[in-house]
Amino acid sequence: MRKALKLLVGSYAIAVISSREPAKLVGARSGSPLIAGLGKNENFLASDVPAVLEYTKEVIFLDENEVAILSKDAFRVTDLDGKTIAKKSTRINWDIAQAQKQGFKHFMLKEINEQPGIIENLLKLHILKDNSIVFAEQNISEEKLKSIKNISIVACGTAYHAGLVGKYILEATCAIPISVDVSSEFRYRDLLIDQDTLVIAISQSGETADTLAGVREAHKRGAAVLAVCNVLGSTLTRESDGIIYTHAGPEIGVASTKAYTAQLTALYLFAIYFSGIKNTLTTGKKNKLLDELRKVSGLMEKILKDQDEIAKLARRHSHFGSFLYLGRNINYPSALEGALKLKEISYIPAEGYAAGEMKHGPIALIDEYRGVVCIAPESKVYDKMISNIQEIRSRKGKIIAIATAKDGKIKDLTDEVIYTPQIEEFFSPLLIALPLQLLAYHIAVKRGCDVDQPRNLAKSVTVE
Repeated sequence: MRKALKLLVGSYAIAVISSREPAKLVGARSGSPLIAGLGKNENFLASDVPAVLEYTKEVIFLDENEVAILSKDAFRVTDLDGKTIAKKSTRINWDIAQAQKQGFKHFMLKEINEQPGIIENLLKLHILKDNSIVFAEQNISEEKLKSIKNISIVACGTAYHAGLVGKYILEATCAIPISVDVSSEFRYRDLLIDQDTLVIAISQSGETADTLAGVREAHKRGAAVLAVCNVLGSTLTRESDGIIYTHAGPEIGVASTKAYTAQLTALYLFAIYFSGIKNTLTTGKKNKLLDELRKVSGLMEKILKDQDEIAKLARRHSHFGSFLYLGRNINYPSALEGALKLKEISYIPAEGYAAGEMKHGPIALIDEYRGVVCIAPESKVYDKMISNIQEIRSRKGKIIAIATAKDGKIKDLTDEVIYTPQIEEFFSPLLIALPLQLLAYHIAVKRGCDVDQPRNLAKSVTVE
């Protein structure tokens, strides 16, 4: 096996049994994830933790070019030359119930409904009674963070949309330039980063190939790397200088839901923490933000209590051949994420757009056969969104509005309104995410799609 691995080029995770030694299992990885699960009189190889949770919570995360040799009651790890490598196991705190549907029709629906509890637990974990914020695994020193002059956020897919919201959050609280890149573009750019740059890498799995490649490029240029990740011991967490775990539990549905809002919450917490280091917010402003953030989980519960109404609305619009999602300011990324959710699981073409750009092309698409989702919560750009909605209405576009409760003006423009509770605009993406997820879910279910395992998609994208 080791001799053969030296001949291989590219990414792989391999598990092999020989007919000559049927009681031995040999595995190896390079570029793709592989874990060993350690049980009682049984050991396992798998690509991800949830696969072994029914049998064990003791896991070994293999690193690049490592070979694991397992029997039912023993294991060892070597390099490609056969030299033994000492490895410690990690105990996973997830339980098997978290990786099961628990009465929900789909994992995605279960994970949507788990979000209030996840957010509440994250806040309890990181905010102390005196309103100070702590991160147990954030090992980048305050001295280093004080020297940071710019931040570069790197991520893919839904995590990239979380990063785009993070740009608004961090610029508003920390007065520091923020750039956001899709990982597959970041790794190939002529990067202008150095020891004064903090790279924030966001990934649910911690095994996203392009994001890992970006992190390695950042390290070559002397940048510090902070991982925002859900999976304990994943490759990203092992290769980063500091970690903020999102503690969302196993996310089984391919389309990310609870991991997204957990990533957003981690970014809000880090922004407030970092503002203290940079001394850019007063104590009063910081406390006000934290008080508002604490309201989020309860407000999410209110949205979920009304999800039957969202389901009915979704079914009424499941016949449209395409959708346009519009948002402004901090909810422009929400429009991108809403469109991604819909096309991932329903296969309906959908496009997210900054509403202010509508006249620069997308308005040509508006007609009576297209659904237009307008994200218009109470905000400083509310009147601008209303103007956009009036333009769409005059062209017979079929409008679905997401608005703040008790908004009387929006009802005059469309009968199809999803209301969310009132909250500061700064935190609105956390609430807006839920109706967007539910809208996509119920449209997909109505169309008979496999919402948990959409065609052509994988949960962890471990190849370029």
